[in-house]
Amino acid sequence: MLAELKKIDRANTSYLLVIMSVFSLILSVLRFLTTGTGAYLFLNWNLFLAFIPWFISTYVIAYRINRRWVTSVLIFIWLLFFPNSPYILTDLFHLRSETSAPIWFDLILILSFAWTGLLYGFQSLMDIEALLEQYMSRLKLLILTSCFLFLSAFGIYLGRFLRWNSWDILSSPWSLLYDIIERLIHPIAHPQTWGFTILIGLLLNMMYCSFKLVRR
Repeated sequence: MLAELKKIDRANTSYLLVIMSVFSLILSVLRFLTTGTGAYLFLNWNLFLAFIPWFISTYVIAYRINRRWVTSVLIFIWLLFFPNSPYILTDLFHLRSETSAPIWFDLILILSFAWTGLLYGFQSLMDIEALLEQYMSRLKLLILTSCFLFLSAFGIYLGRFLRWNSWDILSSPWSLLYDIIERLIHPIAHPQTWGFTILIGLLLNMMYCSFKLVRR
């Protein structure tokens, strides 16, 4: 009975995410058709990137992979793409840079993408938690989850301010590693890095706790 309820809950969540994704897509296309500018069409790509961690966690849960090394590799790949989910929140930076549409419409447009991307990320994080709870205590899992969210905040900083993305770990690994190590070795020289990472990390932790409480 419990397994059936979980399947129904998963299906309902998936339907909702599809509906929200389509809604966001329609808004972006409507803006393009009415203004003739593709200023915010890039949000569809960002939402696709936010979809990837959800797809990975869904795959892991659906196929019940029991080999630890396979699970570890998939979680590592998931972690590389996970920051793309909350990253869309920072696309609010673009709100006043494009004035070809009413600002209230652009606000709704960006928020629709941001909230959908965030839900993809939070649902995937819940999946990873469910997967890892069989290997560690509740306290250790809580700490690890919080670390994932702070790492995600650091990833958002790398993407927003240094313009790195998930693919660069393959295309430019040494340059990316240099930027990361530079900020780890000389944290005082990069106050924006750690101010942004800590505050966004705290915000994501509180938002995720709120999300879980509402789900329960």
